[in-house]
Amino acid sequence: MPKNPDHYISRLRLSSFRSYANAALDIEPQNDSGASFVVLTGSNGAGKTNLIEAISLLCPGRGLRGSPFDALSKINGETGWAVAATIETKDGPVDVGCGLSPQNGGRRVKINGANARSVEEMATFIRLLWLTPAMDGLFTGPASDRRRFLDRLVMTLIPDHSRSISGFEKTMRQRNRLLEENADADWISAVEAQMADFAAAIHFARADSIEHLQQLANMSLSAAFPGSVLSLDPMFGDERDAFTSSVALETALLESWRQNRALDRAAKRTLIGPHRVDLQVFHRQKSMPAKLCSTGEQKALLIGLILAHSRLVAQMTSITPILLLDEICAHLDPDRRLALFAALEQLNTQVWMTGTDPVLFEGLKDQALFIQVRDGVLIR
Repeated sequence: MPKNPDHYISRLRLSSFRSYANAALDIEPQNDSGASFVVLTGSNGAGKTNLIEAISLLCPGRGLRGSPFDALSKINGETGWAVAATIETKDGPVDVGCGLSPQNGGRRVKINGANARSVEEMATFIRLLWLTPAMDGLFTGPASDRRRFLDRLVMTLIPDHSRSISGFEKTMRQRNRLLEENADADWISAVEAQMADFAAAIHFARADSIEHLQQLANMSLSAAFPGSVLSLDPMFGDERDAFTSSVALETALLESWRQNRALDRAAKRTLIGPHRVDLQVFHRQKSMPAKLCSTGEQKALLIGLILAHSRLVAQMTSITPILLLDEICAHLDPDRRLALFAALEQLNTQVWMTGTDPVLFEGLKDQALFIQVRDGVLIR
């Protein structure tokens, strides 16, 4: 039987968030089955995804929908929103909360009642991963979707990766504006030096994470979820991509950006950098690009990657990430659903799942806490 995970949410409170005026949920261990599975069921639009989106804000980034923080408040409700959770850890409970900052429209974070120095501080106590229906087209959609997916995985391992991403994007916008204004070359060079520092941090965090993830992706928890072969597209497309140090990569980027300023000015964007790199995924057993696999195989590959990455985060941080799986069972056949539940149980982590029909979760029997969601109200 599953036991209580080492890290899990035991208490959740929402205030003026999306469809919820107020919501409260206490999660006690379910007999001998622990607090591993929380299943939210209800009709479309009832508020299931809104609830797990609220949880997803307890980590760096913009959550599973990527919405601006000032767009999360309940319509016609109080100005501002708040999410608070008690996280059970090996060292005891920790209260973590976040909400809209009235000063700048950003997110403010509190830990045990005190203002946190940064949003990354939450990762000391909780790591989160998620899958949503919007990610079903990950392998056939634009490269930007795969980069965001990869960076989400990296952030679960390296919370400061979010700072590198935002820092690079900010300085890149500055460079593009300076090029458009035909600004002083020395000024552009200074901004490019900052860009290169962020770009190298992004590249090596991605490459190192993929290298470690690949080892676990070769060892699937279930035959229902095949292994993947992962790689990054070359940043330059030539022999210069075999970088062994940040200094070497930064030097190559600075040279490239300096030489291509005219091209980038004409294009009104920076044409080379980590923001242009694509994640390549192959079905290991079939040696086939994921984008050419069937939709069922693509879903299984995606689930397999999340399962593998969960194990990787647990190994490297000693915190198994809590999983948020939105409508995860909707397009899985009964055998694959049972295989998923068995694989999730092996992770010994807390899993939040949503679905319109409780029948989809019959395989969990008495292992899960079932919550019905109806018009922003939680019913046990």
